[in-house]
Amino acid sequence: MCMVIFAPLFAIFAFATCGGYSGALRLSVDCANKTDSDFSIDIDFAYPFRLHQVTFEVPTCEGKRREKLALIGDFSSSAEFFVTIAVFAFLYSLAATVVYIFFQNKYRENNRGPLVDFIVTVVFSFLWLVGSSAWAKGLSDVKVATDPKEVLLLVSACKQQSNKCAAVHSPVMSSLNTSVVVFPEHSGIQSGEALKKEKSSQTVFSYLPANNCLWENVVAMEINYVLGLTVIFIYP
Repeated sequence: MCMVIFAPLFAIFAFATCGGYSGALRLSVDCANKTDSDFSIDIDFAYPFRLHQVTFEVPTCEGKRREKLALIGDFSSSAEFFVTIAVFAFLYSLAATVVYIFFQNKYRENNRGPLVDFIVTVVFSFLWLVGSSAWAKGLSDVKVATDPKEVLLLVSACKQQSNKCAAVHSPVMSSLNTSVVVFPEHSGIQSGEALKKEKSSQTVFSYLPANNCLWENVVAMEINYVLGLTVIFIYP
């Protein structure tokens, strides 16, 4: 039962940090002709990271004429899939909590409740793993696409040695990094809870101690450790 408390919290944290994200970067183009320069080119982007739709204008350093550019990439599929799984996991966790508290007798009737719950939880754990792994790769690509140094390569004026281009500041990605870190925690909790549910249905794992939150947390932490290392090494 202790995992049921934390699962909704991790789900909320995951989709809030990703789905509510907005970031910005700033560039500076110092033209040989100072009157054409622009030292504050702001580029804003946000979830769901359809960066190819994010446009901005930069000076060409050829009089007052400016060129319109766009960031590169569309990473909405992995981000939206990740957030969708988080939302549904949150809703299912809330529904399961209500059943555990108010309908405990019906839940354990003929052991069908724990078995169905076990299957659904395993499915969610798998979807968390797939969605979060995809988002980890997507986040890595978002970081590259929004790196000011990479964006400056798109500016034609920066290809001329007489002009000086610089990155004023980079986007803050700490909340997005957090969303990736949260996934092993939640996936581990889901998996540990799945094992407990299957044990409670007395089909397997019957040799493990019942109603032991410490055992549940140990299982969750072991799975979290393995999945966390996987993400770190694959998507640095």
